[in-house]
Amino acid sequence: MRGFLRRLAGHLTRGLVMIWVVVTFTFFLIRLMPGDPVQVQYEKLIAQGMSPDQAASATAVTYGFVPHGPVWKQYLEYLSGLIRLDLGVSVDSQGVAVADRVFGAMPWTVLLVLSGILVSFLVGVVLGVVAALKRSTAVGHSLSIAGSLLHGVPPFVIAIVLAAVFTRRYRWFPSGGQYNGDEVAPGFYYDFIGDVAYHAFLPAAAFAIASYGGWLLAMRSSVASVLGDDFLLAAELRGLTRMTRFRYLARNAILPLFTVLAISFGLVFGGSIFIERIFNYPGLGMLLFASIGARDFSMMSGAFLMITAAVIVANILADLLYTFIDPRVRRQA
Repeated sequence: MRGFLRRLAGHLTRGLVMIWVVVTFTFFLIRLMPGDPVQVQYEKLIAQGMSPDQAASATAVTYGFVPHGPVWKQYLEYLSGLIRLDLGVSVDSQGVAVADRVFGAMPWTVLLVLSGILVSFLVGVVLGVVAALKRSTAVGHSLSIAGSLLHGVPPFVIAIVLAAVFTRRYRWFPSGGQYNGDEVAPGFYYDFIGDVAYHAFLPAAAFAIASYGGWLLAMRSSVASVLGDDFLLAAELRGLTRMTRFRYLARNAILPLFTVLAISFGLVFGGSIFIERIFNYPGLGMLLFASIGARDFSMMSGAFLMITAAVIVANILADLLYTFIDPRVRRQA
């Protein structure tokens, strides 16, 4: 237990350092971009009749730091706000707190990522085992070719095809939104859950189809490398049933994929901007896209921060999960 706590503390320390690096990079990148948005906001407020002090205070509320003074002082004020979980105020949302918008959009992106990645992982793993065991047959070749083709197609291309066919051509699915607010009210009941699933089906399917090929190829390769191990020969010599030998094979071949699975949850958050934009699905990616178009740099910083935190947390969970599911690593730890 003590070793686990030391590993967890080390991961958390490195995670906080990485978040600080990303926050610092984002802050100074905004300051170096042409057309300083902070100065633009400050000058706009003065043009509306505010005094310089009032304009500076209002700009500080929006961006978390004053528009004048040394950059290091603005940076410290910005960090002070982050420590208090104060991400500033959205310029494009009539004074709504960035944290409220970001945390409100986060669950919808999590829904898409979780459902899409888990479905593709389960299907890809099962078919990957079949492709490895039947690698010399037409079934194995067909599965491997399909996995290779899908693995090479960018996710946004798959999303465009799905949207064009099923929302434009046949109109079987809605073209945007998380649910139909005119027909159902939010709540934990069948109609609302069904409507949410109906709206999320195509974006989640785009995630699943885009990552399915990678899981199939990875599992096929992992199974092929495990097939020659001594423990399978020993199981066969002991007279164990074919199903028992299959469980031995699958349990050992799937171990490396669990780490990749946990990391994938974090990485897909960054790619959600394309799929959510194509399906007009108001999650974290769509929020980031809108903030870029509106030059809402407070919202951009908050969205980048959440995506970074998701990747770091996923990496920490991947390492800890692998320690628990693999007894060999646990004994070494």
